[in-house]
Parts: sequence; structure tokens; C-alpha cells
Amino acid sequence: MSSDALPPDPEADAGDAPEQKRVNVQFDDSGAAVCYANFCRVSRSPEEIILDVGLNPHPGGGVPAKVDVSQRIVMNPFTAKRLLGALNVALRQHEQTFGEVQVDVRKRVVNQG
Repeated sequence: MSSDALPPDPEADAGDAPEQKRVNVQFDDSGAAVCYANFCRVSRSPEEIILDVGLNPHPGGGVPAKVDVSQRIVMNPFTAKRLLGALNVALRQHEQTFGEVQVDVRKRVVNQG
């Protein structure tokens, strides 16, 4: 079990709302299933954001015949926006430490000749 302090919403305008305090939340991830994903599809409805993740057997190129979706996460738009902010922070910190994350596979692959 881990304990993390959730920061206030970075999108909140300080002039519009009273000061927000950090909330101490305890997480129990002992029963969490772990899955590796190199594929993600996002869809939506008026009330929900749906995130499907799975394994693309041909991540280096070509169109795979089939991607097996191993996990589907359904969340409300508020949670999705908080997730987006948290991922932005995590990726910014990762890039500051390790360099730019290049999403275009063709720019990442080194030709061996």
C-alpha cells in the first residue's frame, strides 16, 4: 500500500476558487493487474472517456492484423482531464531527465547498413 498526496488541480484559477489543500490518499495496489501496452485507442461518449490498451505485435511498422485489447478503462471527463495533466507532468519530467520522447518510429529506428 502506498500513500500519495494529490496536488490541487493545476487548471484551477486561483482567483476564482478558495485555496485548495493537498489531500492525503492511501492507495492499495496489492490486487492490481499489470499489463504491458504499446497500443492505445481513445473513444468517447457524452458521459465517458474510454481508454483501450493492448499489445501491438508489430510496433515497428506495418499494419497489424489484430491488436488484442487487454484492458479497458472507462472514466468520466473530469478524471480523464486529471489523468491528462498527470501524464503531461510525468512526460515532461521524463524528457528533462532522459531527453525527448520521439513518437515517430521512423525517426527512432537507426538504419543498420
